[in-house]
Formats: sequence, C-alpha cells, structure tokens
Amino acid sequence: MELKKPTASANRFWPVFYRQKLFIVITSQIIISLSIGVVLILTKTFTIDSILFWIIVSSLLTINLTVSLLIFQFSVRPTRDLMAAILNVAGERSTLTPPNPNTKTNERNGFREALQTIYKLSSSQIEVVSPSTETTAPPKKIDIENLLDASSCGFVALDHDHKIIYSNKSAPTHTNSDGCKVLDLLFNGNDTLETWLNNCDQMSVHDEHIWTRVPNTLPNQENRRFFDVIASYQKGAVAETVLNLIERTSTYIVDEENLDFISFAAHELRGPITVIRGYLDVLEDELGDTLKDDQHELFHRLVVSSNRLSGYINNILNTSRYDRRHLKVYLNEDTVAAVYDVVSDDMKLRASSQNRLLAVNIPADLPTIAVDRASMSEVFGNLIDNAIKYSKEGGAISVTAKANGDFVDVSVQDNGIGMPDNVVSNLFQKFYRSHRSRETVAGTGIGLYISKAIVESHGGSISVRSEEGKGSIFTISLPVYATVADKLKAGDNSNEGLISEGKGWINNHSMFRG
Repeated sequence: MELKKPTASANRFWPVFYRQKLFIVITSQIIISLSIGVVLILTKTFTIDSILFWIIVSSLLTINLTVSLLIFQFSVRPTRDLMAAILNVAGERSTLTPPNPNTKTNERNGFREALQTIYKLSSSQIEVVSPSTETTAPPKKIDIENLLDASSCGFVALDHDHKIIYSNKSAPTHTNSDGCKVLDLLFNGNDTLETWLNNCDQMSVHDEHIWTRVPNTLPNQENRRFFDVIASYQKGAVAETVLNLIERTSTYIVDEENLDFISFAAHELRGPITVIRGYLDVLEDELGDTLKDDQHELFHRLVVSSNRLSGYINNILNTSRYDRRHLKVYLNEDTVAAVYDVVSDDMKLRASSQNRLLAVNIPADLPTIAVDRASMSEVFGNLIDNAIKYSKEGGAISVTAKANGDFVDVSVQDNGIGMPDNVVSNLFQKFYRSHRSRETVAGTGIGLYISKAIVESHGGSISVRSEEGKGSIFTISLPVYATVADKLKAGDNSNEGLISEGKGWINNHSMFRG
C-alpha cells in the first residue's frame, strides 16, 4: 500500500507567469511611448533631432513604466499569494512566503476566505492507494481512537478557538463546570501555550514548538507529573493544533528532589553566614585603630567573600522559588543609580582585589524605572561579578545606562575571553556551565538563570552579545516607571500585570535575548 503524493512541480508556474506578464507590460509601454513620438513627428510638432522631443518621449516612457509596474505588482499579488499557499499545502520547497489570511487587507477584500479554503486542503485525508488485484483483501478498519487511548503518550487536539476537541486517556485534562475539557499543565514564565497559540494566529501558517519539564500541578500536591510537550500548528485545519505529551516524571522528579534539598540546605546556611558577617563588622570596628593596612585589606576581603557567599545562597533560594512559580515582587519607582549603589562598594572592592578596572557611567537624568531594588541589585552584582571573573588580568569592565524608548538599558561590558555560539545559546539555563568555565572559574551556574528570572519578573528582558576572544556585553532592559505606573497601582505594585506581556527567547547567532 502506498500514499498518493503531489508529483507535478507547481514551482515552475510562478516564475514563468511573472516573466511573461512583466515582458508584456514593459513591451506595451515602450510601444505606446514610441507611437506617441511618431505621432509628434508626423504632425510636425517636433523634429526627430529635437532635444525637447527626446526629453518628452523619455519622460513619458519613464512615467508610464513606473506607473504600470506599480499597478502590475499590485495586480499580481493575489496570484503570487495563491501560488505560495498552494505550494505550502503541496509541501513543495519555494522561495515564496505563505500569506497570512488574517491581515486587515485580506479580511477587507474577501481574500481571507480563499486562502483559508486552500489551507484547509492540507488537513484533508491523504488518499490511500492499494494495488488493484483480484486477490487483494479489503483493508481492515483501524480504530484510531482506541489505539491512541492505549498509548502512554498524551494526545490533545485543539480547534481554532484553542478549545480541546479531542484528548486520549493519557492526556492530563479535566472537565470544568461548563462541561469543557481543560489542559492540566502549568507553563512557566512567559513562554506559555496560550501565548504561542496567539502568536501563531497572528503570524504563522504552520509552526511547531517544544516545551520541556512542564508540571501538571504545583509542588507538594498529589500526583504531580512532568511532561515534555510537542505542539504542531496548521492554520485552517479542523484540529488546528495537535499536542503530543510525553510523560517524563521519572526523569525530572530527581531534579525536583535535589532542588528541594538544595533549597533546604541554603536556608539553613543563611543563619551562620549572617552571624559571620556581623562578627566581621564588629571586629573591624573594635580593632580598627590597631589594624595595619594589610590587615584592613584582609578584613575587606573576608567581608567581600562572605557577601558573595550570602549572594550565592540567595540565588539558590530564588531559583527554587522561580522554578515553583512563586517569583512575585513588588515594584516601586526608583533610579538606576540608587539600585547600583546597593552593590557599588562590593563591586569596587571585588574589582580592586582582582586587579580589574571598573568604570561606571550612569547619567543622573535617566527616567525612573519600575524596580524592586534588592532583587535588581542582585542582578547587577551577578553581571559585574561575571565580567570580573571572566576578564583578563588588568582588564576593564564598563557599566553604562541609557534611555531606549519606553525602557532603560543597563549594559555591562568586558574585554575578556568571550564565548562561542554554542555557549551563548545555553547561557541562561539553570546549572549550565561550559567545560572551560568549570575548569577555570568557580561558581554554581545559576547566577544568570536567576538574573533572567528577576529581569523577566520586572517585565523586562536580558540579552548578551559575545565574540570569542574579544569579550561580552550583557544588557538589561527595564520598563520606564511612567509607562507601567497605572498597571502597578491597579495591582498594589505587584508585578503580575507586567510579566503577562513578556516576550520569548530569540536565538540570533552570538546573541541571546529574553
């Protein structure tokens, strides 16, 4: 038994059609312009050697060609879009981009229905062709629904309105009070199923997306399971979105238990570290007059180290909260300079002890931002600390800030070792450390992960540009307070009104943006 597939190359039609029509348009305008020139000569309005005659004929030809080409491009656009849609449905490779039927122009002129009709053809059943012999037994009917119910993978089909029209027994769903099936999955951060579907409705004809480690319940709830979710979207199909849910509980539950232990251990360490920092402050104050310069420096280094250890512990606790969807902060009007002042002394001492040059340029006239000072200062500290660690001896680190539309951009630049593309693309993953950094630099691998979480919880984004051997630039974009003040006031300064509008991640060569 074989599947009947399209065999004709429809790709050949469009370039031939386009060239023929373009030739006709250009040729006709040349003939028309020359004909007018002949008439002008025959009527003795001009002579053939007159400069004014050639200027008129040339101008007339230029104007006619320009207008005709504009009309031509506008007239063939529907044909081009139809061919692009047909080639997309047929599965043929083409340089033509499939048109979006939901544009305002297509809705207004009625072209939307024509495109949707073509796209619906792609969801039609493929004709099954069997060899036509007298001895061939009729094909057996297969109960697809029973087959899917017997699978350990979950299958869910959604219609154009994102409502569930089918789910098998393994799919994590329940029926709500309205009698509608609902998907029991908790997508973390801004990269949710609903956000992706809304983007597909506006921008895509066909798209696919994968989420990993998606739980069905919050921590400490019974029957908690984890899934990898593979989504396939085809505009205009009856089942416009199909979800394949692969249960991975046995794999991910180990990490969850480890995270619980790490969180508990970090919480228990906070007390002793706080006591150590307090004793260091007391000892330095009481012994200040008797200490020599090098002894003062030792105290400073002890204070810096204890502060860094305290920061690592806070990072671990914040990571635990972020993984469990509890990273909720309250944002207030503040300045970038005030946020940086929280870590200013630590960063200066850190740079000085590592023989690095730290230059900070934060203009006083920047717009105020919506920020939680404590958590955002942690991000500043993480980025500057990384720049110090990955810079060369005597290297320079630059911290700058500038207004950028409705955002304020804060950048940390170093001239250090830089990173290759494969490292940049994984940089914000939890516990990720490249082979080279594991060998040369101490760390936990969660500083950038939690920095991303904190920045996104502010309704902002974080990006990095890097070139191996030349250094890196990390940039944080935070919303100007005036642009989000109304939303914050409506929610008692909670960040919930901002994080629902965040954007996803875009991988662009040696750049990563959130």
